[in-house]
Amino acid sequence: MNHRTPSRLLAILLAGLLAACSPTQHDGTPAQQSQPRSDQAVPGRVAESETRPTAQAAAGAPTEPRTLAKVAPPIAETTAANAPPGAAIGKNEAKREANTRVAADTMSAAVLQQPTAYPLPPMPPEARERYTQLTDNPVKQVAEAPASTFSIDVDTGSYSNVRRMLNAGHLPPADAVRVEELINYFPYDYALPKDGRPFAVHTEMAPAPWNADRVLLRVGIKGQDVAKQALPPANVVFLVDVSGSMNSADKLPLLKSSIKLLVAEMRAQDRISLVTYASGTRVILPPTPGTEKATISAAIDALRAGGSTAGASGIQLAYAAAQQSFIKGGINRILLATDGDFNVGIADTRELKSMIEEKRKSGISLSTLGFGTGNYNEAMMEQIADVGDGAYSYIDNLMEGHKVLVNEMTSTLATIARDVKVQIEFNPAVVKEYRLIGYENRQLAREDFNNDQVDAGDIGAGHTVTALYELTLAGSKASVDPLRYASHSGGESPRGDELGHLKLRYKEPEASASQLIDFTLRRQAIKPLDAASSEFRFATAVAAYGQLLRGGKYTGSWGYGDVHKLALANTGSDRYGYRGEFLRLVDLAAALATRPGR
Repeated sequence: MNHRTPSRLLAILLAGLLAACSPTQHDGTPAQQSQPRSDQAVPGRVAESETRPTAQAAAGAPTEPRTLAKVAPPIAETTAANAPPGAAIGKNEAKREANTRVAADTMSAAVLQQPTAYPLPPMPPEARERYTQLTDNPVKQVAEAPASTFSIDVDTGSYSNVRRMLNAGHLPPADAVRVEELINYFPYDYALPKDGRPFAVHTEMAPAPWNADRVLLRVGIKGQDVAKQALPPANVVFLVDVSGSMNSADKLPLLKSSIKLLVAEMRAQDRISLVTYASGTRVILPPTPGTEKATISAAIDALRAGGSTAGASGIQLAYAAAQQSFIKGGINRILLATDGDFNVGIADTRELKSMIEEKRKSGISLSTLGFGTGNYNEAMMEQIADVGDGAYSYIDNLMEGHKVLVNEMTSTLATIARDVKVQIEFNPAVVKEYRLIGYENRQLAREDFNNDQVDAGDIGAGHTVTALYELTLAGSKASVDPLRYASHSGGESPRGDELGHLKLRYKEPEASASQLIDFTLRRQAIKPLDAASSEFRFATAVAAYGQLLRGGKYTGSWGYGDVHKLALANTGSDRYGYRGEFLRLVDLAAALATRPGR
């Protein structure tokens, strides 16, 4: 039998490849290849626009890997071994040679037509999420701006949201980190008020561990606690997002499990309503006594996700439902549970805020519970809770749902002081500079402090609120050079022992006029860091952690290891294990920050 040798087959294959790579005219001379126009499709070629990241990918959406140009399937080769009976071997050889040439041409074309762009790696879900842009509070000169004014903040959503990202293996974007919310996530052992006021104010000062030329001033607020059974009757409206975007295990299923934890705590005098929104809005459950837990739970269990997201219409219906069952002198609150991805009706955060500002005049407050990843609109969730006289929380797991809705039920539902503002006037003879750590989107104008028409944060029963200032005292190295032509008194200040004057304004829950509390801050109160309270030192560690997550602009050479060491020595009783978890998150952030290829 006259078989072709392997060398001859190889020669035929190479000839096919050369033929495919060098097209010729019919007369055997090389063809002049014309360049296609940019708007002309080329068969087998990936268009330039296809090799670039799409708008969806640029926004951070996961992208499907591009496949290479398809290669024609190999043509089966007919040989003596598989030839049909009676087939002529010579004819089979001719077919085999033709098949070899076709396969070689196809392989060559595929190589030339492969796209040059490689698949983009999937982006982390938070790359598509929406956060309010924050710029760190700057260092201010006391000679130029002696007064600092801000609204208190009891939100904690940033902490659990950051935790979710770290547990997913990603450092959070800087704008997702609001340092004051990280600090205020933890309960602190501050003394309760003893003078009949709704909250007590405590101050403490010690050197900043990350900069020997700075002193930290802590302002701590502790709200009067109220036992659950002593709370006034509650009119609670659950406003639940059941749109298609909620069809995920970390959204509607977690939401349902979380709010059922609160239902279990409701009493006979409490009323629960359930309003849903998707493409439309519905009252699923009219006001129902808190003791009818089976009925309420069945309504929650029946919730299913699907449709678009008419969030603004849902908010309007929830306020109407809350107004119908309004309890005078009681708690009247809407709990909005959603991922914030409104896409029908009013979706602009500014318009939503204006609508809620008007609605809050009815005496009904609105708090937000955030869920989910990817399309999460945190910017909206935090801001509408602020104008709704409520708090923003992010629920990343059922333990967090239990923390917010059971452990902190009284502070979540009951308001003990409204429109709480803080103002400190620093003495320029003692303090050169100051910087408020966090509270970037809670700043107020100096004149807003005495204006009772200006809205500010509210304090719930048992809430603790902590604010930290970093100060540069006279005689210490300042961050900026002194002005050459600044006026100087030339002598010691008549109040040289006073570091500053602290004032707070607040309203009773039903009042329209504010009340004033004020204190004098004295330089002699500064103590060594080792002598400061454990609560002061732990809050300092959390403040450093938050600043490091935001880039560490002001923390010098201090790192996550230093944070861990300071926090570990000051975990205290840690009744719920929050501080122990914090230590693990610090270690995780350190590992992610030093990960190769980051």
